[in-house]
Formats: sequence, C-alpha cells, structure tokens
Amino acid sequence: MKLLEYEAKKILRDCQVATPDGVVVNTEDEPSLPRVLKVQVPIGGRGKAGGVIVVRTNDEYNAAFTKLQSVTVGGFTPSCIYAEELLEVERELYLSLVINRESSQIELVAHPDGGVDIESHTPDSFYRQSINGDNLDNIGQTVADYLNINPQAFIVTDMIEKLYRCFVKNDATLLEINPLVLTKSGELVAADCKLELDDAANFRHPEWDFEAKSRSANFVTLNNQGTVATIANGAGLAMATVDATKDTGLEPANFLDIGGGANEASVTRAFEEIMHYPNVAAIIINIFAGITKCDEVARAVIAAKKNIDALPALFIRLDGTNYEQAAQLLEDEQIAVLATLAECIAAAKKVATV
Repeated sequence: MKLLEYEAKKILRDCQVATPDGVVVNTEDEPSLPRVLKVQVPIGGRGKAGGVIVVRTNDEYNAAFTKLQSVTVGGFTPSCIYAEELLEVERELYLSLVINRESSQIELVAHPDGGVDIESHTPDSFYRQSINGDNLDNIGQTVADYLNINPQAFIVTDMIEKLYRCFVKNDATLLEINPLVLTKSGELVAADCKLELDDAANFRHPEWDFEAKSRSANFVTLNNQGTVATIANGAGLAMATVDATKDTGLEPANFLDIGGGANEASVTRAFEEIMHYPNVAAIIINIFAGITKCDEVARAVIAAKKNIDALPALFIRLDGTNYEQAAQLLEDEQIAVLATLAECIAAAKKVATV
C-alpha cells in the first residue's frame, strides 16, 4: 500500500522524525508564505512533471494551486495539494530503508547526492548495509562519513534509529527519504517521503485509514506502468495467465488470483483496484470455474461496464460451473466471450502497447 506524502509524513512525525511543517490546502486556505506546493500522487517524479511549485505571494499561491490541480504525474492526477514549509537547504542527500528479499533483511541505502536526479546515479555508487536493532550506532557513523557530514554524525545516527523503529513499527516495505535535507542551520529534515506498507499486516493496524486501501494479499503489482491487467482464479492459473501474456511481448501490470470463493462483490473490487494503474488498456479475464461460478464473474463484468468510467477493453475466457448462464448474461449485454486464453491475449495485443 503506497501512502501519499502527507500521510507518510504524519507517520514520520509520530516517530519523532523531523519533517517540514505542512498542511493539506484548498483554494480558500491562506497558508503562511513562502510555501512549497506539492501534488499528492502515489508515484515519484513530481518535480520533473511540474507537480512541485514554490510560492511566495498570495497571487503566486492562487495561480499555482489552480495549475497543480490539472497536473498529471505518471498517469495520476492529484487527490489533494500539500503546502509545506520552504527549507533553507545546504545539501540534498538520499536515505532509504527497504526489504532485501534475497537476504530477508532490512537494508539501508544512502547516497550523498539526493534530489530529482537520484535515478541517474549508478547502482554501485550507493551505500548499502543490512541493519537491525543491534548495529544502528556503528552504521550511523559510517553513513555520516559516506555522506560527508561527519560533524552531524550523532544526528545521522539518531535519524537512522528513528527511521528503523518507524519502519518496523509500521510494517513498512519501503521508507525512502529523498531528499534528506541538511539545512543551513545543520539540521537533518525529511523533505520528502515515499512510504509503502505491507498489505498483509493490515490486521495488526486498526488505525490505518489512508486514501489507498489495502489490497487483497492475492493482488500483486508487477509493473505500475504495465499495459495489461489480469484476473484469474487459482494461483496456478493466475501465474500461467501472467506468464503467457508476458511471453507475447505485452507488459502485465499485476498478478491477481480472485480465489476459489470469489463472488460478484470481490470481482468488482478487483476491477476497482485495476483502475489505479494509469496505462492499462486491456484486462484479460481467465476463469476456470469450480467453487467460483462463471455467472458471478459475468455479473461483476456487467456491473463494471456500467459503473466504472473509462474501463479498459475486456477479453474474457470462461469455462466450468454455470458457464451457460454466464455466456447468456454476457451475450445479452453484447459482451464477447473468447474460446481460449491465446485468443484473449492476441486480441489484447491489438489495443495494448508495451
């Protein structure tokens, strides 16, 4: 689950991590100036896309607010605008914590040159180190040396410890501070934050109430920029559907196993989750019904066609329990059912590009 910046920074502040003063605003608000206005979208690249504007006067604020409401970043339009304190920046650094799945450990990643061009640095130029609750002090000194801010070594150690505690406490899978700002007064401040939480840990966090809702544990993002979404029932069939789609040169956005007990409501939720992907032009539905019934899937497809604006093209293969009823329901709505997965993929390829 990807949080918006203002949501992520509230969690950081709750963990005593320094962040700029900020507030979600609308056109009637009059925040103290100067401020940095930022679109709130669940994706990076806002600065290069024109989604971050510094304003110093009321006229600049009103003009920037209007402009930012229509900015698109990676296919996402902003859910809201965040107005934040303008920092006096000495340097921009990079610091993140991430799950290293190969080692099954939390890994700290750092770079002395943070900011909008962080992706231009080669992978081997980043400092990487597995961390746990026992080695934070030593790593803090090492990272301070690496970032060339040795006079702030104790502040770096404190920052890393707080970020680590925050990461573990909130069941995070990614906590990225870019930039981590060293101010002219010598403070370290999380000027931006990307925070992703583990959907599977939702049951441990009744306090979670974010704009992005937890997805099913069987819904996995493969490529947020993918052009084809997939829906299948059963993990094996879902993986085969993704693999067959990928093998033809298409780019699957997701893996989704709707499970053996899927019904109209759960399949409808799957369509709603897929609509978060900005580039999906086709949805491949591959169902071999048993406990899941074809007519339940058909009713969900019909509801999605009626209720979801700009629903991508659907390519449907159904077989199994209640197939005849499903085929009739879809025929009545002039929705085609194809005979094989291969036919679905070939048809999807005509409308979806890599």
